[in-house]
Amino acid sequence: MAEFVLETVIAAAPEAVFAASLDPALHVRSMAQYGETMVEAPAGGAFAEGSTVTWRAKHFGIPFRLRSVVFDIDPPHRFCDRQLSGPFGAFLHEHVFEEHPRGTLMRDTITFRSPAGPIGRLVDRLFMREYMRRLIAERNETLAAEIEGRSLSA
Repeated sequence: MAEFVLETVIAAAPEAVFAASLDPALHVRSMAQYGETMVEAPAGGAFAEGSTVTWRAKHFGIPFRLRSVVFDIDPPHRFCDRQLSGPFGAFLHEHVFEEHPRGTLMRDTITFRSPAGPIGRLVDRLFMREYMRRLIAERNETLAAEIEGRSLSA
């Protein structure tokens, strides 16, 4: 399994960052450049314990569908999501929110495995880990900009 941890400090209270992280519409805005849309939205329009969502996006010029579930919600400290079906052999994303002198330290721990056995492990090592790290960093930048009320070009 490939894994990486990404830490982002956001100038807002953990409650605000936690709530924004569970907003499906904000997630879609953060992934707009990949054409990510919700094929199946969570019931009630927001993520809650056991919510499922199906995403459609294009990466490497290839269209993908990924269905995931949100679980282990512990406001405003933590929640997780994992792939139920989609392009990965396995995918788990743990979101942790901690108080920080400048607001909130948001820690994303991503654990994943590409399909295709040894070839997938090679792909993960050669470029998928970095590609996924960059994708999550872009999502976090959009999240921070929206919460902090600033432009992404700032």
